[in-house]
Amino acid sequence: MNKDKISIVILAAGKGSRMKSPKAKVLHNISGKPMLYHIIKASREISNDISVVVAHQKEAVIEQMSEYFDDIHFVVQDAENFPGTGGAMKNIAPKNNKVLVLNGDMPLITSKALEGFLELDDDVIMSIFDLKDPNGYGRVIIKDEHVQYIVEQKDANDAELNATTVNAGIYAFSKEVIEKYIPLLSNDNAQKEYYLTDVISIAKKDGLSIVPLLVDEEHFKGVNSKKDLADSEEIMQTRIKTAHMNNGVIMQLPSTIYIEEGVKFEGECIVENACRITGNSHIINSHIKAGSVVEDSIMKNSDCGPMAHLRPLSNIEDTHIGNFVEVKKSSLKGVKAGHLSYLGDSEIDEGTNIGAGTITCNYDGIKKYKTIIGKNVFIGSDTQLIAPVTIEDDVMIAAGTTVSSGTVAQGSLALSRVKLKTVKNFYYKFFGKR
Repeated sequence: MNKDKISIVILAAGKGSRMKSPKAKVLHNISGKPMLYHIIKASREISNDISVVVAHQKEAVIEQMSEYFDDIHFVVQDAENFPGTGGAMKNIAPKNNKVLVLNGDMPLITSKALEGFLELDDDVIMSIFDLKDPNGYGRVIIKDEHVQYIVEQKDANDAELNATTVNAGIYAFSKEVIEKYIPLLSNDNAQKEYYLTDVISIAKKDGLSIVPLLVDEEHFKGVNSKKDLADSEEIMQTRIKTAHMNNGVIMQLPSTIYIEEGVKFEGECIVENACRITGNSHIINSHIKAGSVVEDSIMKNSDCGPMAHLRPLSNIEDTHIGNFVEVKKSSLKGVKAGHLSYLGDSEIDEGTNIGAGTITCNYDGIKKYKTIIGKNVFIGSDTQLIAPVTIEDDVMIAAGTTVSSGTVAQGSLALSRVKLKTVKNFYYKFFGKR
């Protein structure tokens, strides 16, 4: 695809008051990434010239997007003097001959959904929906396959109200239209804002060609509320999971599974119901069992769950993680940890068995410390390993043992049980005979 054909401007300056949130609307997450991220990602597939217009919380928007992209131009809107969508276009200097204007609250846009704007060469291309119930929307009046004008519902006559075509809010302009008509916009209206839609009426008066482009509502769905956010999340999740299943991942009850945008699968993988996989997790020939959570971790030739939790920066290979086991920032290779354990800030080598109730005590209230466990170590149930601690190869740790900081030498048995004491008939002395 020739990315020199079109420049893209993304309007991301609004407050989004209907979201009822202190966070900028475009920074609300869809499947693990801000809404604006998804739009920029789709845009980069078809254009090498992308500008993002920012105003509200501009520093936060620029900072977060710069974490993902290093080739985006940020344009700060003078929202005080030039408010509105038209005002957002005041300082845009596109490189390419066609300019596509997108909204920063349409996270479901894909590059394929934008192809129609590339195929047409008219002065102005205006996206439209055809709704069964257009109530509340301005109507787009079309004649002979060209847009005649846009009328707000409150201003429409009966014939215009019968129209079901509405403005989808996305436009493509020739570079010449942008350069000529944006400076002509006026804020002589009740809201005292500059409206991009006014370009349509001015261009029409000058006899320019304004062509409607019918788009599907799913891809161009705007997010204006937390309900819209949830609806868009469901659509995005269906896309993500469908793509993974088409590439060979087995999912049981996929509607109950949540998988974020950055997750990768490789080889034969199974994800059971009610699982959550987030961040940049990479799952290779592995089985994630029901109710488990995998966060920004790597699994290779391994299984976890049911009800296991791999917290960020965990790396398990040829390993079994059983039910109610939590692993955090640890590397496990060839390990069995069957149930009810916490393994944090650890390195554990092959052949090692972690008994139920084992805890790596990695935090002293100020700092976190590492636990290093060698090969073929057998750790009995209810063991506490107080880091920093090293357990060398071929060691046995007796059940109920607390291993303090230091090293347990290769081939050793570590045992710290208190000698059992029994008091005869104490039960009857305490409760009395029944």
